[in-house]
Amino acid sequence: MSVSAVAADRSVCAPLPVLGRDVLVPLVTGGEVDYAALDYAASAPALQRVWDDVAAYAPYYGSVHRGAGYLSQLSTDLFENSRRTIEEFLGCRTDDQVVFTRSTTDSLNLLAAVLPENTRVFVFETEHHASLLPWEQRPDVTVTYLNAPRTPQQAVDTLEKTLAAREPYGPALVCVTGASNVTGELWPVRELAAAAHAHGARIVLDAAQLVPHHPVDLGELDVDWVAFSGHKLYAPFGAGVLAGRADWLRDAAPYLAGGGASRKVSRRTDGGVDVEWHTTAARHEAGSPNVIGAYAIASACRALTEAGFEGLVAREQELIARLRTGLAEVPEVTVLSLFGDDAARVGVLSFVVEGWNSSHFAAALSAEYGIGVRDGLFCAHPLVRTLLGSAPQDPGECGAPDAAPGEKSLNAIRVSFGAGTPDEHVDRFLHAVTELVTNGARWNYRTEGGRCVPA
Repeated sequence: MSVSAVAADRSVCAPLPVLGRDVLVPLVTGGEVDYAALDYAASAPALQRVWDDVAAYAPYYGSVHRGAGYLSQLSTDLFENSRRTIEEFLGCRTDDQVVFTRSTTDSLNLLAAVLPENTRVFVFETEHHASLLPWEQRPDVTVTYLNAPRTPQQAVDTLEKTLAAREPYGPALVCVTGASNVTGELWPVRELAAAAHAHGARIVLDAAQLVPHHPVDLGELDVDWVAFSGHKLYAPFGAGVLAGRADWLRDAAPYLAGGGASRKVSRRTDGGVDVEWHTTAARHEAGSPNVIGAYAIASACRALTEAGFEGLVAREQELIARLRTGLAEVPEVTVLSLFGDDAARVGVLSFVVEGWNSSHFAAALSAEYGIGVRDGLFCAHPLVRTLLGSAPQDPGECGAPDAAPGEKSLNAIRVSFGAGTPDEHVDRFLHAVTELVTNGARWNYRTEGGRCVPA
């Protein structure tokens, strides 16, 4: 039996079938192999179940909210039922709103836009750029960046001390990640929420890397908002969610002005217009909504719920243990971590290899073994710089290292997986790492457009 046939046969080990599980890719050394997608932290492959649901709905696609025809009515019901499915999936409270956006980044920019005037935002430097950068777009908002903690308790203590000392005492927001997109480590969300609320602040959870791996319940975690993207949750690109407290959303001007957000528009005698805006989630969903994107997210939520997070988490932990054990057997590999080896984590892990440019190593994994990983700074530049012990001015750019293969550069390699990952992909990855470190690459590589590619 060929290598690709063996791999395809073992793919049944994955608990949830995903698209692309049987795609063959060419190797520079000759032949083909089934693609090992180990870049879930960037975009998880869509679940087969999600794709089938979307395909079944596609012939009935119609306008949403503003059509009298049967397909419009059906599409509107499907769109709003998707909102209710997500509310249930997230354990939303009775007065919470679920707003559909384009992504986690869009969700957090929406929240930044609706902050009350003169809000103070507190965010750890360890955040993804999606949750690190939106707040300074508001000139009236003050942002305090907190240094990277080295233990979960230090994170809580740092936040407690900083919030207790804040002046003046006014609206405040804490932004934290649920699971790091660089190290996969879980953050003490419940404890950070308690600290925020004890000092009169609200908290938003960036759950982009958490929600595909663990149940997220707003009430249980006691967070005020949660943001995530469909494309991390086994749904196709193009949709995201911001869910949580309605008051700041309801009191602010619409994120986008236009149809759907407006309830009533009338001309004034002076020639202008008066607008009555919706107070529901529609207030921030102007324009024709992405009904397929919303439905895809809801389908993924149902699939994960029906599969059972307990079993999915248990299997993922087995794969994490296998991965960490295998990498520990290669002395040249250094795994990046904030909280240490014993920290709880999801299936995301970053590392560097002594003597290798990370872009070169990632290119060899792809070209010679059919394995897709990520290299760079992972849109979390301050965090990766901290983990690599670099100075802020050291060269390095996400996905485009300055150094040629073999030269020192500021970047790392990230491997990530989830419910669609078969055992064989992790085993092949560990085999490839060992071979590359022991024997070197079998092909020559060059830098092209900032990327390391086969020559």
